Amino acid sequence: MQLTTDGHKAYLSAVENHFGRGGIDYAMLVKIYGADPQAEKRYSPAQCLGCEKDEVFGNPDRKHISTSYVERANLTMRMNMRRFTRLTNAFGKKVENHAHAVALHFMAYNFHAIHGSLRVTSAMEAGVTDHVWDIEEIVDLLEREERAADKQRVILK
Repeated sequence: MQLTTDGHKAYLSAVENHFGRGGIDYAMLVKIYGADPQAEKRYSPAQCLGCEKDEVFGNPDRKHISTSYVERANLTMRMNMRRFTRLTNAFGKKVENHAHAVALHFMAYNFHAIHGSLRVTSAMEAGVTDHVWDIEEIVDLLEREERAADKQRVILK
């Protein structure tokens, strides 16, 4: 497996602690930003002046060192779940509620939503399922998991 992160230093130890040096090909893509002299100062993002691809450990393929896929996934999540947009009434503060919302989003996105370029769901394209899940199936799955957790709690008592 190959993993690319941005230049945040905390990722160095996190990746090594989780995967170990032998378990992954790891690279960092460090973007170099500077001010755009033509831009309005308050609302304009910094201009990307270039990128450095750093091979951290393992044997990452330089042509696949990119953060584009995860950045696109994060954008899709923010656009579909307004709770990740600050300064809105949907912005949530409880971590547990965030976790549930993220799980529901990705379940619906991968198993229920037919993607235009694929003409099927992501899960169907990956061979994980053979049909588009309807919302009732997703709710039934959740209810089954809750019943199983309740039985486990009873056994542990």
